[in-house]
Amino acid sequence: MTWFDSPDAAAHALDSAGYLADTATATTVFLAGALEKPLLIEGPAGVGKTELAKAVSRATDADLVRLQCYEGLDEARALYEWNYKKQLLRIQATSSDAAWEQTHDEIFTDEFLLRRPLLTAISREEPTVLLIDEVDKTDIEVEGLLLEVLSDFQVTIPELGTISAVRRPFVVLTSNAARELSEAVKRRCLYLHLDYPDAEREKAILLGAVPGVGDRLAGQVVEFVGRMRTLELKKAPSIAETIDWAHTLVALSIGTLDETAVRNTLGVVLKHASDHERAVRELRL
Repeated sequence: MTWFDSPDAAAHALDSAGYLADTATATTVFLAGALEKPLLIEGPAGVGKTELAKAVSRATDADLVRLQCYEGLDEARALYEWNYKKQLLRIQATSSDAAWEQTHDEIFTDEFLLRRPLLTAISREEPTVLLIDEVDKTDIEVEGLLLEVLSDFQVTIPELGTISAVRRPFVVLTSNAARELSEAVKRRCLYLHLDYPDAEREKAILLGAVPGVGDRLAGQVVEFVGRMRTLELKKAPSIAETIDWAHTLVALSIGTLDETAVRNTLGVVLKHASDHERAVRELRL
């Protein structure tokens, strides 16, 4: 499968899927598909890393398989595990005269295998986008589970052998850079860094994502969010929160972002009391 014919085609397809990509992003997405290499996207929380993977899925009519990473994630949740209860029932139902070797061969088959996201993605024959989200939140040992998948698009199961991908998925790994990823993982990926967009691009995103927001109000929202991002906040407003704020203002029929409107709706974009207080104090609301 050809994911995208060119960087321009990737940009157009992503735009049609609701994601406004710049030239560097569109080019890297095209190359990830053309070279069949995983794409590692790093950047602050809320800049559209996960949304880019979803947009690739929408743009190509591919199913999205998502592995949400977290501390303590292990092979049983990422790759596969055996359905032990079902295996036990089969053993109990098997004649006591049956040899263990025969019983063993019967219970370690695909019927008893619980496929987790990594194995699911490489086992599918249909076009698939595999999203490995927030990979930096896992323990470093988990990266070892990824290497075989990212290198050869295959998984080795001792009882069954090696399962290789019939159709390689489009793989996206996202990271907030909470910790440094291993060089082994980075070496297997194309790299893309996403940051907050400039004011012009963020305004275009708002105008495309929020029906009813006027050009003037969109510009005011983007300008004010940009000012908030210069403050030392616990959590700077994400693009998604900028969009939510614009939706809120439209729902309240607010056409101009004045001091009263900001004070009444600031909780949509700032989710910590200390950030709220700092914005009120330093932006003199």
